[in-house]
Amino acid sequence: MRLGLYILLATLAAGSSLLALPPAALAQTPVSALTAVAELPDAPQAQTEVAAIEPLAQQKPAQQPGARGKGGAPAAVSDPQLASISGTVVDVNGDLIPEAKAVLDGPALTDRRTIVVDVNGFFQFSGLTPGTAYHVTVSAKGFVTWNSATVTLTPGQFLFLTDCKLQVEGNVTSVTVYSSPDEIAVEQVKVEEQQRILGIIPNFYVVYDPNPAPLTAKLKFKLAFRVSVDPISYIGAAFLGAIDQAADTPNYVQGWKGYGQRVGAVYAGGVTDIMFGGAILPTILHQDPRYFYQGTGTKKSRLMHALANPFLCKGDNGRREINYSSIGGDIASAAISNAYYPESNRGAELVLQNVLIDTGERMVSSILQEFVRRKLTPKAKKKE
Repeated sequence: MRLGLYILLATLAAGSSLLALPPAALAQTPVSALTAVAELPDAPQAQTEVAAIEPLAQQKPAQQPGARGKGGAPAAVSDPQLASISGTVVDVNGDLIPEAKAVLDGPALTDRRTIVVDVNGFFQFSGLTPGTAYHVTVSAKGFVTWNSATVTLTPGQFLFLTDCKLQVEGNVTSVTVYSSPDEIAVEQVKVEEQQRILGIIPNFYVVYDPNPAPLTAKLKFKLAFRVSVDPISYIGAAFLGAIDQAADTPNYVQGWKGYGQRVGAVYAGGVTDIMFGGAILPTILHQDPRYFYQGTGTKKSRLMHALANPFLCKGDNGRREINYSSIGGDIASAAISNAYYPESNRGAELVLQNVLIDTGERMVSSILQEFVRRKLTPKAKKKE
């Protein structure tokens, strides 16, 4: 139930100097604004014929042509109608080709763009106009030029060219594959499972992609189980158990027996919370348990987005709705704790108290997620 607290403690210790929120923004924010969260664009629905595709490991936020951010770098796009095409260039053995060149062509001369892929073989063309036919060509010295099929993007679509493989000169092969939203979601979860704060603490339940595919029931349970069995979860439970031992709460005995009981209670609370709030209820209610990083706009709008997270979530249909999954998970976890807490620590009042504590922790965690954690997550920083 309180297993997430150790992540908050570690993040606060490592990133306190990075969080620069004006106190006035917190003090002057009305509670009613929690419901004023903008509707996010629907996740991509249609299947698209593309030439060969590879994992979404380096998907970047779409960017709007001409918009510039700090230092003259392109700013993140806010227009949900624009689309993007990206991919990772590898050879037939799956090895990266970091010096490849990707060229985008469209019907107009101004549509032509050229990109040299980064050290991870990744390229992205963002800010593309829906309804326009585009074609991508990838070339590298010593390899046969690879050509995609001509694709026409829909509003807000992100198209990832998977299996963008270059053949060694003399062995030409052409491959055309189809990609479904479920396949895209699988690749996105693989990326999320690599996200760790300071390279250590799991940060799996956050989405940095502006247009993520909805999770299947299988992926929801996979993420919940992955967090539950992560070694850091055991270490966090042991750490919080030591704190509870020093505070003599819950009212177990002292000594190693009491310490073991407190560690078990912390771990059991965390597992039941994440299984109910992150897998069981989201599957039944068709809701997405992840935090959707905003990253753009004013600090106030980002703060409102973070504070609303425990109460509003994104449904599998892409629309905002009441976060019954998170609220229900906290209640279920607190109620189940009555089965293993000492008799003096049971009852409806303590259940309500634990639910309120969990909700407060979730609000603080969301604020850190929006303003701090991305800077401390190496795998996320590579995509900025």
